[in-house]
Amino acid sequence: MEPIPLSVLDLATVSSDATSAQALSEATQLAAAAERLGYSRFWVAEHHNMNTVASTSPAVLIAHVAASTSEIKVGSGGVMLPNHAPLVIAEQFALLEALHPGRIDLGIGRAPGSDRQTMAVIRGSATALSVEDFPRDLIDVMGLLGDVRTDHGLWNKFSATPVATSSPEVILLGSSGFSAQLAGVLGLPFTFANHFDTGGTLEAVQMYREAFRPSPALSEPYIIVSASVMAATKTEDAVKLAAPSRLRKYGMRSGRFWSLVPPDEALSHPEWSRAEAMPSNAINGTAEEVAKGLEQLAEQTEANELFLHCSSFGLAERLTSLDLIAEQWGLQTGRNSQVAAVPQ
Repeated sequence: MEPIPLSVLDLATVSSDATSAQALSEATQLAAAAERLGYSRFWVAEHHNMNTVASTSPAVLIAHVAASTSEIKVGSGGVMLPNHAPLVIAEQFALLEALHPGRIDLGIGRAPGSDRQTMAVIRGSATALSVEDFPRDLIDVMGLLGDVRTDHGLWNKFSATPVATSSPEVILLGSSGFSAQLAGVLGLPFTFANHFDTGGTLEAVQMYREAFRPSPALSEPYIIVSASVMAATKTEDAVKLAAPSRLRKYGMRSGRFWSLVPPDEALSHPEWSRAEAMPSNAINGTAEEVAKGLEQLAEQTEANELFLHCSSFGLAERLTSLDLIAEQWGLQTGRNSQVAAVPQ
């Protein structure tokens, strides 16, 4: 099958020996490398009050990353819309699009990106925790950015920016059937968070296809699937380099937010055996092995694009992993040659 575009998702993860400033600098360096290697997009996530994640404000980080690159599309993976007023998000991304026309993606999700207590503080009230308004808020954001779907909405009285000449691409993110169906009904591209390791990938993409209706934004389904990956010259090295991320994920699942520690420290951790036994769909190995795993994922899901999440203790390992995969996949280095936008 013809190789599909590959993109990169990053959380600006703070290792145990690093600072937020270092993590953000590394994210920017990773974006520059992704552009040089021919990856299509570079997305950053929204998380709050986590000791290992520096990506708290996607719009701010996107502005910096986009200014530090020249061609690659930069976006959010994603903005957690229930945490924000729709007009604020529309204004932020209309501004980003004006600064970097044709390069901005607005990936939108409905998860909190934090625990309930933090979520209540962000939203200003313990009673403002419902996501029931999400479809309406999403349509308001779309309308404010020029994609009007109903007769009445915020766009009737408010403007996200004066005299817009282009709009950011709106993509719905999710890890459930709800988001898949909503993306289909609205005719939006859909990204499934397969790297969460929570299952349901095939079911969600099928629900998206079945619910899809052509729209002003998209004439046919467009599916993006994410994957946790780590590539090295030897399989055992890739597995070892992925160990800190695996241990951290196991800790999060059991309510413990451990630091991202060096590989040797992860392997000697008292609970490493439990973390190692945890089911995972991560794809780790040589470049050839990772590429084969990605091809299988793309075939199973009929994805149009794959997002790679490389999580390791050090930046060098992430850079090497992206480099090896890009070469094996046949990406064109030196420019972002794969995709400028989701096909309309």
